[in-house]
Amino acid sequence: MKSRLLFPEVGRRVLTAFYQVYNTLGFGFLEKVYENALANKLRKNGHYVQQQVPVKVYFEGEVIGNYFADIVVDKSVIIEVKAAEALH
Repeated sequence: MKSRLLFPEVGRRVLTAFYQVYNTLGFGFLEKVYENALANKLRKNGHYVQQQVPVKVYFEGEVIGNYFADIVVDKSVIIEVKAAEALH
């Protein structure tokens, strides 16, 4: 089956880095700790990483709000970091 991801290689490397961070740190930290660790790991893996990137949100050609992306990797993939005990 053909991948539906726009950037499958970056996505794969992000997931690999995520699991490395999670398996090392475990659970219980605030989101910012995981964000910093993941950004650090991705940078060490050779990616261009930006944190807390402001993004204008458009709807029907008009700006309707602002969003801050937790992490942007290689100017192509946005990561929204979440820390929770469980998903409902």
